[in-house]
Amino acid sequence: MRFLLAIVLVAGSAVAQQTVQPAPSAPLSLDAAIAAAQRVSALQQAQINEQIAAEQLRESKAALLPRARDSFSITYNSPIAGTDQQSFIAQNAIHEYQNLLGVTGDWNFGLISAVRRSRALLEAARAGTAVARNALVRGVAEAYFGAALASAKRAAAEESLAAAQEFQRVTELNNRAGEVPEVDVIRARLQTAARRDDLLQAQQAEAIANAELGMLLGYGLTTVPVIEPLPQTIDAHEIERFTAANVSRRPEFAQLEAQVRAARADVSVSRSDLLPRITYSLDRGFDSPSLQTPELRNHRGVLAMAAVDVPIFDWGATLARIREAQLRERGAELQRTLTGRELYLQFAGARQQALTAAERVDNARSAVSDAERNVSISIARYRAGEASIVEATDALTTLANERFALDQALFDYQIALAHLREAVGE
Repeated sequence: MRFLLAIVLVAGSAVAQQTVQPAPSAPLSLDAAIAAAQRVSALQQAQINEQIAAEQLRESKAALLPRARDSFSITYNSPIAGTDQQSFIAQNAIHEYQNLLGVTGDWNFGLISAVRRSRALLEAARAGTAVARNALVRGVAEAYFGAALASAKRAAAEESLAAAQEFQRVTELNNRAGEVPEVDVIRARLQTAARRDDLLQAQQAEAIANAELGMLLGYGLTTVPVIEPLPQTIDAHEIERFTAANVSRRPEFAQLEAQVRAARADVSVSRSDLLPRITYSLDRGFDSPSLQTPELRNHRGVLAMAAVDVPIFDWGATLARIREAQLRERGAELQRTLTGRELYLQFAGARQQALTAAERVDNARSAVSDAERNVSISIARYRAGEASIVEATDALTTLANERFALDQALFDYQIALAHLREAVGE
């Protein structure tokens, strides 16, 4: 996918330059990028799931309450030939008019357990929203700093190419003056070609990174987001505030705990099928063979009914549902334990990555300084005839590599910090 995107961006560069929309003049900060990415992301899906869970809880609570109704029915029962008796003995009359206004409902222990299950699932959904938000922040940070790294590498490649071109120009002048052989000019051109290839690759990586960030922010492929440059300074002491004690604040723990409670409530729901169920109704109205006022007056009143259903035998279906629910409970508890271990391992890995990246930044910064000094000395020695061109070109190559290494270390530190923040639930 990245290769295809690169082909599209390179092949359509001429068109893209004409259709690119002007980007905002002010650089987009990381916080602003996160806010923009929240408009269309997996976070919105998690919020929808939370709203669905809230409606399901409302439904389960409503199942405990009586339902109001107004029922009106008309029945015609054909008479027996030559009589005024109805054909179907189960009916009360040839014409029957019934209107009942009241309440009806069901009550069983499973309804109470269903409320507990829905409440736990709502808590799990809320925690899932927090998990999705943290994942979004981490993903945006990766794309944001990835684009910043690509821009920094492109700028470093431009500097290296400019230095190589200047060295080639000086070498060609010395060759015309008869001071250096032609092979030195060839080697200088090869050095320039290598640095130009580095720049082309850096430009391709920058275009892909900007496209990925633009798609994540909802800009599309036609707008290049203007972002802040890759931070060149770090504070290694910031890592110390992230401790293993903070890992328990991750929303994943609350989500897992809520899922275990929901599984336990599901066991209670299954067990309720072994207990009696009550159906009740309380109505006021009439049940009359005629709609005439005297008949309606005589057949008007209050009707109260209650039925108890006691389960006896269902060929083991209820017991199977109970065992199934118990297995799901055990699975949820096991998942909680395994995921908890993984979350602590993620923290340990992210913390070590941040510490290592901080050390790499210091090491790369010193190496860049030495490489820059090495280039100055090597070129001066070459011009003075004290060193070969190989020494000068090697110095230029080393400087380019060290610049890339410094930018990569700075990027790795920022990504490790993003992972570390997610690891402690920030």
